[in-house]
Amino acid sequence: MDDLTGFQRDLLVVTAGLEEPNGLDIKEELERYYESDINHGRLYPNLDELVDKGLLEKGQQDERTNAYEVTARGARELRARRKWENRYVREALEELDDEHAIAAD
Repeated sequence: MDDLTGFQRDLLVVTAGLEEPNGLDIKEELERYYESDINHGRLYPNLDELVDKGLLEKGQQDERTNAYEVTARGARELRARRKWENRYVREALEELDDEHAIAAD
């Protein structure tokens, strides 16, 4: 997962949180989060790269629409990333809580 861009990680996270989303579902969810438009020329090549890396699986929803699903490898990568992030975030929040407690005294 260390070779992914932030956008690709976000694509993977959103895909994991939706039930068999298509590209438009993923795009809409990320546009709400980013509060800006995401063009197809950015979205689909990045989804394809995640498929090529074995993190997503692309299937057929209908004749014109692909559905995406996180693979077992993608799920392992997400869990490992979350564990790593939690370690640092927890430590940072504990330090901030300590600083605020001291400032309040």
